[in-house]
Amino acid sequence: MSDPATRVLVVSGNRLRPVDGAVDWVSPDQAPDGTLVLLGDRDDTVHVAVIVRPEDAPGDPAEWVPLRDVLTLLADGTPDQAPLVMHAIGLAEWHHATRFCPRCGGTLVSRAAGHELRCTQCDRPQFPRTDPAVIMAITHGDGDDEAILLGRNRAWPPGRWSTLAGFCEPGETLEDAVRREVDEEVGVRVGEVSYFGSQPWPLPASLMLGFIGRATSTEIDVDGAEIEEARWWTRADFEAAGRSGELVVPRGISISSSLIESWFGRPLDGPGWD
Repeated sequence: MSDPATRVLVVSGNRLRPVDGAVDWVSPDQAPDGTLVLLGDRDDTVHVAVIVRPEDAPGDPAEWVPLRDVLTLLADGTPDQAPLVMHAIGLAEWHHATRFCPRCGGTLVSRAAGHELRCTQCDRPQFPRTDPAVIMAITHGDGDDEAILLGRNRAWPPGRWSTLAGFCEPGETLEDAVRREVDEEVGVRVGEVSYFGSQPWPLPASLMLGFIGRATSTEIDVDGAEIEEARWWTRADFEAAGRSGELVVPRGISISSSLIESWFGRPLDGPGWD
């Protein structure tokens, strides 16, 4: 922090404050006091985060937004910063949620540049944890008739659709987690499952593991709890609904958009693709 070239990301709780449509990195002398977290060295420049309490954050509280509101800014302007930002938010969320020692209830203090919390009573260390979650593009059919399965969460605004996702349970393979989640949420059976890619998702502490699966049944029976509606979309139906604005799907650096773009065959650039 004594080096003026160091770049500092200020995190209020687990929120960021974009400036002029971009993630704001400041110099050490511009950063408020808080918990320091080392993010890493990129292009010979050290990047750190300073985690402050929301009541101590500079500026108007309404200026501080959750990570989801920043993803599109990163995708459009500085995608290379995404790992640093994800790292900062993940550690900030962990610091926020891990207040006391789970063994003795003692107070925890930050150590190892913010990557360890150590109990002041029993000296037991705590480390960040990551929960595996699966996210999947399920398809059936071939050629022009091939369709992708998308669902709608009941809490989403009208028109928003996305790939299905869920957490891996203890003793379960990732492939079986894909099959179980799709069956539980929409009643579709899945056979072949292949790995696609992964993305850190600190909301609050997940690693999203992307898969492509082939359906062995097509009848949909939504669970009615988390999923409000699900349907199959051919590429023609998908493109027409996206360009008209009837269909809104994730865009940017989310793995959901990558899965959909991989199936669709080109970038999502219609008015309904945000």
